[in-house]
Amino acid sequence: MNTLPRADEAVILIEKFTKYALNPTKDEDKAYAFQRALGFNKDNVPLLIAQIKANLSKFPAVRRGDIGFGMRYEVAMEIVGANGNVALVKTGWIDDAMSGEMRLTSAYVHKFRTSGQ
Repeated sequence: MNTLPRADEAVILIEKFTKYALNPTKDEDKAYAFQRALGFNKDNVPLLIAQIKANLSKFPAVRRGDIGFGMRYEVAMEIVGANGNVALVKTGWIDDAMSGEMRLTSAYVHKFRTSGQ
């Protein structure tokens, strides 16, 4: 299985979630999906980040090409939510050619099931 290169060094800026993915005024649909599916919001984002970091080496990374800024990757992983639900969360990454960082670029809920299913 090909995992994310340098997954142990991956950078996840909290602002990616507090200002975008979990911010209903910025992206209402994405924030609603994280809240409904997993019970994550801006108040408990450190729990989500911790799970993403812990799961990076457990799920395969798919190369998505380089459009001039560095190789992009996608890692789809199961996340257990604060509400007990499990969801497939797709994460996007870039091996930034300028900074040399492997950095999270996006995250969204792809599929979920409730703990009762």
